[in-house]
Amino acid sequence: MRATRFGEVIRERRQQLGLTQQDVGRRARVTAQYITYLERDKRRPSQRVLVNLAGALGLDSGELFLLAHPQAETMIFVKPKAKPDSPWEEFKTDKNTRKVHGITQKEMDFLSRVAMVGKVRSPLDFIFILKTIRNAVGQ
Repeated sequence: MRATRFGEVIRERRQQLGLTQQDVGRRARVTAQYITYLERDKRRPSQRVLVNLAGALGLDSGELFLLAHPQAETMIFVKPKAKPDSPWEEFKTDKNTRKVHGITQKEMDFLSRVAMVGKVRSPLDFIFILKTIRNAVGQ
């Protein structure tokens, strides 16, 4: 049976890797008690913890985010529009998203270079990348 809840996924993956909650906590920079709460679905991780946890367990942070915050899926996956040229083209022309997230021209220039480096599946990936970078540099 495949795990469908956030806590189940964390627990199953931790066990597959032969790690203790303390091991995972150390790798994700949280306490073992916090890992217990996550595995029991008693807490929802912050973006920083989620990224650290995904890295510690070798999981996709986007999929983990949707498991941790299932209500976000309805906000993210809205009825698709006509097929855009590319996720970058869709993202860069979405003025509302840029305004809501306060994206500067300097950040747009950086994200345009990210778009050239590798395959980006969705315009929302650019928001995730931007927030991760902002978090890393303390903005």
